[in-house]
Amino acid sequence: MKDSLNVSSTAQDNQSEIESEIRSERLANLQHQIEHAAHLLPSQGPITAFVHHNTLHAFEQRSFEEGVRKGGELWSCHAYLAEERYREEFEKDRIRLSDLEAVLREELDEEVNQPLIASVMRFELRLAMLRHRIYAGQPAELNWLIAETNALREFRPDVNNATRSHLIESTRHWIMRDRQEIFSISNRANLISENLGRFSQRSMEQWSDKQWESFLLNALWNICYTGAKNVEKQLAIVPLPELHLPRHRNLLLEATGEDTDLLVHDLLIKFSSAFLDQGFADWHLPYRHRGIFKSFLNLYSKSFTPPVEWYKKIRQETSRILEARLSPLESIEESLQLLGVTEEEREEFLTQTILALRGWFGMVWQMETEAEWMPHPAPHGSLVELLAIRLILDRLAVENVAREKLHFHGPLSEVRANALKRISRLDPDQAIQKAFAVFQLAQVCGWKPEELYHFNESQWLILLREIDSFNSFERRRLFHQAYERRYRQNTLDALINHSRRKSTLKQSNSKESSAKPSFQILCCIDDREESFRRHLEEVEPACETFGLAGFYGVAMYYRGSTDAHYKPLCPNTIKPRHYIDETPLYSLQQRDRRRAETRRRIGLLSHQTHRGSRSLLGGLLTGLMGSLAAFPLVTRILFPRTTAQFRKLYGQIVETRYTELRLERTPQSEEADQHLHGYTIEEMANIVESGMRAIGLVKSNLYSDLVIICGHGSGSVNNPHESAYNCGACSGSRGGPNARAFAKMANDNRVRQILKNRDFLIPDETCFVGSYHNTCNDSIDWFDLDAIPVSHREKFEHARDQINEARKRNAHERCRRFELVDLDCSFDDALKHVETRAEDLSQVRPEYNHATNALCFVGRRNWSRDLFVDRRAFLASYDPTTDDEEGHTLERILQAVIPVCAGISLEYYFSTVDVEGYGCGSKLPHNITSLLGVMSGAASDLRPGLSAQMVEIHEPMRILFVIETQTSIMSRIIDENPAIKLLVSGEWVQLAVFDSETGRMQH
Repeated sequence: MKDSLNVSSTAQDNQSEIESEIRSERLANLQHQIEHAAHLLPSQGPITAFVHHNTLHAFEQRSFEEGVRKGGELWSCHAYLAEERYREEFEKDRIRLSDLEAVLREELDEEVNQPLIASVMRFELRLAMLRHRIYAGQPAELNWLIAETNALREFRPDVNNATRSHLIESTRHWIMRDRQEIFSISNRANLISENLGRFSQRSMEQWSDKQWESFLLNALWNICYTGAKNVEKQLAIVPLPELHLPRHRNLLLEATGEDTDLLVHDLLIKFSSAFLDQGFADWHLPYRHRGIFKSFLNLYSKSFTPPVEWYKKIRQETSRILEARLSPLESIEESLQLLGVTEEEREEFLTQTILALRGWFGMVWQMETEAEWMPHPAPHGSLVELLAIRLILDRLAVENVAREKLHFHGPLSEVRANALKRISRLDPDQAIQKAFAVFQLAQVCGWKPEELYHFNESQWLILLREIDSFNSFERRRLFHQAYERRYRQNTLDALINHSRRKSTLKQSNSKESSAKPSFQILCCIDDREESFRRHLEEVEPACETFGLAGFYGVAMYYRGSTDAHYKPLCPNTIKPRHYIDETPLYSLQQRDRRRAETRRRIGLLSHQTHRGSRSLLGGLLTGLMGSLAAFPLVTRILFPRTTAQFRKLYGQIVETRYTELRLERTPQSEEADQHLHGYTIEEMANIVESGMRAIGLVKSNLYSDLVIICGHGSGSVNNPHESAYNCGACSGSRGGPNARAFAKMANDNRVRQILKNRDFLIPDETCFVGSYHNTCNDSIDWFDLDAIPVSHREKFEHARDQINEARKRNAHERCRRFELVDLDCSFDDALKHVETRAEDLSQVRPEYNHATNALCFVGRRNWSRDLFVDRRAFLASYDPTTDDEEGHTLERILQAVIPVCAGISLEYYFSTVDVEGYGCGSKLPHNITSLLGVMSGAASDLRPGLSAQMVEIHEPMRILFVIETQTSIMSRIIDENPAIKLLVSGEWVQLAVFDSETGRMQH
């Protein structure tokens, strides 16, 4: 007996073990499906460190055309500008007919000269659909148009006189010649005889051109409609596609008009913002330390939830899950089974569920995986936990709508089938729509009614399918290619001609000066620095300007003297290893402690006042004293520049003014924790050498006595997206600390000695100075001026004077974009305006940032210097004569330049073509939430992307890289760098290789 019990127990144990393994495998597969879906989420992190990136980064494995098509289908967004917008550009000559013909010939390739049917050429048909507006509409609208307008009396306005005369004359000959034959054909008699019946046949020989025109159009319409009607059922696109709506919400919305997401999102948005809060909320979320799933269950299982049926059901369900001790993955598994989601549907169902609130889910994923430096990152597994919560709420909402609107009380797994029966699917009369398209094309293409009259059903089918295949999406795609082509051709032509002119001038000037530059300035490659550099070169022709990615190779986590936390200052593709602090000068540390205590007390007082204003007594006092609080608000709107000057004076009292960077790693800092606080001297030497080699300063005789390193950023008020205006190479932060650090490293004698031992000599008389350019108000801040030798101060003052003049001119060039400024304003007035604009509390356009970016030049400055590119070009310095045969210096440059510039370009592209879908809409209704992002109104999905005010003047195009190198070198770099290869080979960017010596350009 005991033996049989032991055998039975062993069998049960084995069975349990097998079931446990199967369950573990199912949950692991579920985890994989969720993580796979997460790659489709927006990768925009916290708004305080806004990093421009490819909005469709998840589709970079595909080509650009495939990626925008798939992304548009997935998110219901536009891939290109509206067709009407392209037609407006065509009418303004921004797109030319030659561009349309060129891209269409390239598209059709060998088929370009092949006829489609009879005398109808595919090339001519598609070109006509691009050149002319082919109006479309609903059947009722088209019926009214035909009956009540002159559509059957007069040709379209865009039909030229030659085509009009040719069609009238050919139709006259046809009818007069074959009238008896036409009426003898019984099966086609109605086509023409009914049309003739409306006209007087007795005097047909005396008809005027106007009468023949009306007759022709009536006959043409009858022929087109009859031809389309006869083949309507044979067209593959006529039947509506099968509804493919795996989410219950989509089917219920179709069947009842009720959106279950409204219930779910209202609660989920509030809870997510509270859980992810970075210090914005007055109250902390209870049970936050337990993770998002347990926090939700514990909070909503309490009996003090609102006395509403919806919350009552949530309380019951959360209490049940807590008692059952389900893990997040187990809860997801349970929800999928209850909802009747099959194994085949799961991945798509999970993807659509996550993307239904993609802003918040994307932020949770970023806070979990990429934002470890934030004050409160999300714990590992938060995305899965949020999805588990979402599916619980989805179940309850679906059950509620199905019961109330469909009167369905069965299991949730049958809701979709029940809802599908309620969906009405009426096929519209599409024959009139197709006929009207042919009717218009026949006029603009000059197709004779006689030819269409003799088309058989097979020919009509070919023609209509061709018209349908060249739909709005395809037309916009070709329009966009022509749009890019026009700018690309103009730019490359201008560059070649400019390079030849510069070469001619160089040859004619045989006594070229070999004097040192008066000073050299190294700026970020940013397109806003292009105009600054150009004006500086005009003001001081003896200076030299260079461009390098604005973190200058100093990848670090940085904490300023008044900052609470570290921020990454490098491209988001790099994970910094070093931590750098800004501290007050040693001699002023005691005074700084008093200032820090003052700042702490002021901050504490303002915080307590803010919280107190929300109490009963505090609210009463706020109401009584509110008029006084409005005074500074009014002054910042009416007198922004003056108010800013007072605020600056106040800041000098409480803020630290004299600081230094702790760059060098010491034994004490190494023992402090696991982080690398500071750099070794060897690491500093590597950074300096790498930066100087990149821009071509490899010999001592190439250096000026004064080298200025200029970081950049942007400062403005009332601008949630301020970080997006900062340096993209510094993860959306200001690049001043990087410039300051690089200059300090380059001035260090120990660094120079190491470089000297490597045969990389920086002259002893060369002095580096760090600076910061605010691209919003065009101000310049200088760092560590006390370190400038007395012998160099006159040279520095000269450079500072030239830079001050250049920034005035730069402000003047920028002001032509602003409607509040007269075009004839002076340089000084322009500078005052941009300074005022940056401090204006009511200004929604402090600056236009990267709007209009379209180019990136990588090469020597001498072939692009003096070329006006209208603030549209990123400028990266590179001298191929100082590089090795395989181009490793160029490779290091492009590893930063191509991803950063492509990310900026593509984010501007997508936010422009669909500012509501890919962008974040108008910034006017935006509200900051959780110090992480913006919502529209009081509660909405997080809005990643750029606002309408940032892109309203942008021309959406893929960025064009013009690189001075050889094709063999560029090919190697592409092949050996996967990130670059995806962007170039997938045509997410455009690329041209330039030989400045011969002027040869290869695209």
